[in-house]
Parts: sequence; structure tokens; C-alpha cells
Amino acid sequence: MTYLRTGASPSIRFVIPYFGAWPFWMDFFLASCARNPDVGWLFFTDCGVPPNAPDNTEFVEISYQDYCSHVSEKLGIVFAPPNPYKLCDIKPALGFIHAEHLEGYDFWAFGDIDVVYGDLRAYFTAARLADKDLFSTHARRVSGHLCLIRNTARMREAFKLIPRWQERFSDPVHQALDEGAFSRLFVRHKNWPEFLRRFAARFNPWAQRSEFVEAHSTFSVLPDGQRVAPETWFLRDGHLFNSALGNQELPYLHFLAWKKNQWQGKAADELLGPVDIASQSSWQVSERGWETYGC
Repeated sequence: MTYLRTGASPSIRFVIPYFGAWPFWMDFFLASCARNPDVGWLFFTDCGVPPNAPDNTEFVEISYQDYCSHVSEKLGIVFAPPNPYKLCDIKPALGFIHAEHLEGYDFWAFGDIDVVYGDLRAYFTAARLADKDLFSTHARRVSGHLCLIRNTARMREAFKLIPRWQERFSDPVHQALDEGAFSRLFVRHKNWPEFLRRFAARFNPWAQRSEFVEAHSTFSVLPDGQRVAPETWFLRDGHLFNSALGNQELPYLHFLAWKKNQWQGKAADELLGPVDIASQSSWQVSERGWETYGC
């Protein structure tokens, strides 16, 4: 299936390999995909096709072993990690590995599924996408949970500039290469004072063609520079906001902290809220889980 954007807005397709079992919040993830009908998602998975998958999602059913063999063949390496978490390291190479599935798309993206999308087109506007080749939603590193990359040969092969990429991809140990080594192609001297870092970036052609802007998806940065974890996120008629930033619309929620901390040990039924809430256009979510909007 192909879902290409027509008209002025560039077409976008996410590529996400995921193996094991779908998480308990998958209905919220898929509902947020459905609210972005002119963006596409392509999954490689052994989890089965979710019964409520929207039309703009496609699922290629494949075993983890066969997927690793496919990666090995495409990259010319031995890729056989015992743990699928290692797939995070090869995110920057997914455009190259799956180039045949991206023909005709202007941008491809990698990301995670512990997210809920708001209105992605309100953030990734045609004007915003016009002049850059990579879009990270963090200020000083590639955001592994959502990163857009222009679908050109140069950008599909940018991962090959990672030092010793063949050796590091083949190593079964996870090395966070997507947010580490790949980031350093675009963001150098990230611990320098801001004015010096920006001055140095003027001489890095990869930096000149990339955007690194904090989108407040995991933590929010307040006007005074304070970094906070919002207590509550709100979906209001399909648009995302949080308690820290008030009426500033945000492109997506990445609930990593809750997943690793407050939600640990809780039954899914405690967190999922009322029946069919995932399909509603308004709700709120916090460490307590999902609730009807305005609770």
C-alpha cells in the first residue's frame, strides 16, 4: 500500500521494525496514526496485524530472525543480535535498508511506538520541511523516538559516516547509535556554549541542512530554561497540549518516563481508562493512565 501526500505538503512515511508483542497502549498509538491520514506508517513485525489498524498503516509480517537476515543482506554485515532492542542502533539505516518501500516519498522517518501523535502536519508544515534534510525534535541530539529524513540517496546513506559503522552495527550490544554517533554527524561540540556551537555549525554542511528544535515531547523546557516533566497531557479535538506549556500545541507525546517508572507493575486495565477512550478526539493522560478529558 502507498499513501503519498498530494498537493503542497511533502509525503512522509515512517519505517518501524517491532518484534515481540504489541504494548497495551497500542490502540492509542494507532488512533493517533488515524488522525494523521496523509502520513504513512510501515511496520515489520511478528506481532500480527492489529484488528483496528487504520488505512494509513501497513504491516509486513516477518519473523525476527528473517528480518535480521534481511538487514544482514542489505548492509553486507552479520546482524544477529539476540535482543530486538538492538534494532534502535540501525534506525539511521532504515531508509537504506527499505529503500524499495519508500519510492515516491519525500521524507522517511524512524521512531518508537511509546508515543501518541497530535497533529503532525501542524508541526511539520510544508514551509518547515522545504529547506532542511533532517528534522530532530530535540535541540542537541537526534530524537530516536521521532526523526524525519529527506528521502535522497545522500541522506539514506548518511549512516555510513558513523565511524566503524559495520563493526558497531554487528556488535550485539546496544550502543544508542541513533542518538549518539549519528547525532554527532550533525551536532558537534554540543556541550559548548550555545553561541560557539552555532558558530561552529556554520562550517558543518550536515548541520546547515538539519533542524534541531526541542518539541517538548518527553520533557518540556520552560521559558526560563527549566526542564520539567509535565504532570498531564491533553488531547483536545485531536490536538495535543500539556500542563507545563498551557495552550502551546505539541506534535506528539513520548511517555517514556511513565512507562519506565509509574506504570511499572500496574495492570493494563488500571491505565487504559474507559472503554473506547482511545478512539475519542479528547482525553487526558498522566501517571494515573488515560482518563476522560476534564477529570
